[in-house]
Amino acid sequence: MNRILRNKTQRGFTLIELMIVVAIIGILAAVAIPKFLDYMKKSKRSEAELNLNAISKAADSEYSENTTYPQAVSGATPGTLCCDGPNKKCAVVQADWKGNAAWDALGFEMTQPFYFQYEYTSNASNLFTATATGDLDCDTELVVYTLSGDATTGSPTSTIAKPPRAD
Repeated sequence: MNRILRNKTQRGFTLIELMIVVAIIGILAAVAIPKFLDYMKKSKRSEAELNLNAISKAADSEYSENTTYPQAVSGATPGTLCCDGPNKKCAVVQADWKGNAAWDALGFEMTQPFYFQYEYTSNASNLFTATATGDLDCDTELVVYTLSGDATTGSPTSTIAKPPRAD
């Protein structure tokens, strides 16, 4: 009878059981947190690919209509990296995009906060280069995507050179 009463009054977890649960949670966190950070960087990187594809389509369209890529040079837009803004993104400043010969010719502008600086250069009627440069986690390690457009064969083609997955 004492044994039955004792079992009813002894409820709860032992210290060993609690330590095992804490260890399991620690192991799961050690695996999950780096994976989560990688997914965040991957989602940020996709911005550059999407915008460079938009630049590529606009440049190819211009070439198809006028047999020349837009002849313009645009330095890094915006002029500084985006680590100082809210959420470490660049704020949209219409003056950066409107009135710029390259972006006007391509019809390209940013309308939402973004992570990358964009550049466009074309000094020949059948070649152009566009780049997207960003510091995704503000550790001064830059991620650079390069879009190369070439129409020397008569038909416009564009390729994106992706950076290694080091960042």
